[in-house]
Amino acid sequence: MMMDATKNNVNVSNTRNRTRRRLRMVIPAFPAFNIYSQVAKKTTALGPVCVATAAREVPGWDVEVIDENNMRRYGPGSKSGSADHGFLQNERAADVVGLYGGLTSTIPRLYEIAQFYKRRGAVTVAGGQHFTGKNIAEALRSGVDYVVRGEGEKTIQEVLRTISGHGDMRAVPGIAYLEKGKVVCTADREPLTEFEAFPMPDFSLLRYAKIKVYPIGRIRGCGMDCEFCTVKGKPRCASPERLLESVRMLVETRDARHFFIVDDLFGQQRQETLRFCGMLRDYQRQIRRRLDFTAQIRLDKAKDTQLLKMMREAGINMVAIGFESPIDEELEAMRKHITAQDMVRLSRIYHKFGFLVHGMFIFGYPLKDGREFSMSAKERIQRFRAFIKKAKIDSIQVLLPVPLPGTELRERLQREGRVYPTHEIGWEYYDGNFPLFEPDEPLTAQEMQGSLRKIMGKFYQFKYMWKLGLTVFFFPMLVFFLHDIKTGWKKWYRPWRNNLLRFGGWVVLKGWIREFKKSTFPQKLTRAQRQLKQASLQKNAHLHTPG
Repeated sequence: MMMDATKNNVNVSNTRNRTRRRLRMVIPAFPAFNIYSQVAKKTTALGPVCVATAAREVPGWDVEVIDENNMRRYGPGSKSGSADHGFLQNERAADVVGLYGGLTSTIPRLYEIAQFYKRRGAVTVAGGQHFTGKNIAEALRSGVDYVVRGEGEKTIQEVLRTISGHGDMRAVPGIAYLEKGKVVCTADREPLTEFEAFPMPDFSLLRYAKIKVYPIGRIRGCGMDCEFCTVKGKPRCASPERLLESVRMLVETRDARHFFIVDDLFGQQRQETLRFCGMLRDYQRQIRRRLDFTAQIRLDKAKDTQLLKMMREAGINMVAIGFESPIDEELEAMRKHITAQDMVRLSRIYHKFGFLVHGMFIFGYPLKDGREFSMSAKERIQRFRAFIKKAKIDSIQVLLPVPLPGTELRERLQREGRVYPTHEIGWEYYDGNFPLFEPDEPLTAQEMQGSLRKIMGKFYQFKYMWKLGLTVFFFPMLVFFLHDIKTGWKKWYRPWRNNLLRFGGWVVLKGWIREFKKSTFPQKLTRAQRQLKQASLQKNAHLHTPG
């Protein structure tokens, strides 16, 4: 259906026999072989739920959310394992389809869904971190009618009102669309600050999903300014009371127990964080139920003893920490402002306080031109393994650097002519498991990817199945801790849990390797390297051509 974005009222063909219209928010599926698939089946993304909840406030509109990665409750699945949108559209037609572009690796699937719905007369709207710069035009030529630039809660409300016949799309801030073949960007929309004006995220809008770990959040933005990260800007915070109310609603209406606090850095706004921890502790005492929380936090918060104590009292049992690298030169390039030695010391403090520590790493981070540093893949692997052991990390995630759209890292690597062309290494590979650029010498792209498997393969092994059996065997020995059952439980639970996790990680890793061997990525990588080399030779030849 051809559509003129300047018209006040967008006519949608499948609304003729209905007085109410429907917005369907879709979270696209991960690529077929992805190590995060198992985790995704237990949770969902918070952003699309927030946007859908805001959209529900628009009169005359029904709203639902479909997470293709979590379709475990009677979900109509397709042969590829994602959602059957033909069935969904026949069962209850959507007039507008919102598409979540927060993960670059899901963009090819997003375009596929957008084109499907556009052929059936629906209006397609996409938003998320991926859509910056040239990617906006790419989206608008790939089945997306409107791209939301920035946060979506207010924008989706105004888009829906305009589609209902109230207003003009040209007056809606924060969107982009095509007009006579050219990209039109409306005025920028200011970042949200009045979070209390919006309803609490409503997870009942999520259809077919089984949620075990609920995402919640209070703070948007991060002031750490890491080169590789898309999250920038001064942090903007909702009140601790609002976050606590989010927990209360989920506990009391959905019997939730496990939560992931999605804030990039837990502990920003220290006094408000302490107040939230106190309220959360008191709430659990009131309902006589212990809840379980995971939070992302900076290493240097280990120096704040009061904060750590309050976090433990509040039920924050796991911390996810971006160690990034055990190599000081790489830490400096990332602007992390810390040394590997200090990271070991601080990590052990978290361990001492009883937190389970999930360590996140980046292998082979590219240094800037002019930095004299050389290290083989073998030595890097040894550094990673030694650091992980010294820091007493309970679980790890090691990824390759991802030059995401809109980051300073991508801009730098593109200037240096090192990013592989996306027509060979497409967006579906932008998940941290594949080499996407020419690495620093003496590393090769193939060595980088192989190093991931060697580090992860050492940490997650089959042998932990036998160790898991031993920990189960020793469970009756808790009787010796009847005088202090809490201490006895901690001594038993941590090794049991880690052995289970490491064996489970081995199963996932083996599955990923099996699927990778079936893929054509090695051939694509070879072609991309050849093309990059040819482009470099042509550029050098042009620079040295007289006149």
